Amino acid sequence: MTEMVRAYLRIYGLVQGVFFRSSMREVAWRLGVTGWVRNLPDGSVEAVVEGPKEAVLKIIDWAHEGPPSARVEKVEVRWEKYKGEFNDFRIRYWW
Repeated sequence: MTEMVRAYLRIYGLVQGVFFRSSMREVAWRLGVTGWVRNLPDGSVEAVVEGPKEAVLKIIDWAHEGPPSARVEKVEVRWEKYKGEFNDFRIRYWW
């Protein structure tokens, strides 16, 4: 049986205005990961991802690089209890 996991990510660097959110959504869709991603007012990006552990680890690895125009400086990962609350992966807005 596949282990299902959930992770909260906070990504810092040049990660807004570089298609980070839409690129992460495409990667999540490809990997079968659910959750959401959004920009924060301080210039960082946050995301919650759920799915098979192997797929979540792959999207975390991707977040350390991001799309070609991004310059990721740091990724914070906090593991949380899996909830299975999402049906897909979406871009959210903080305002």
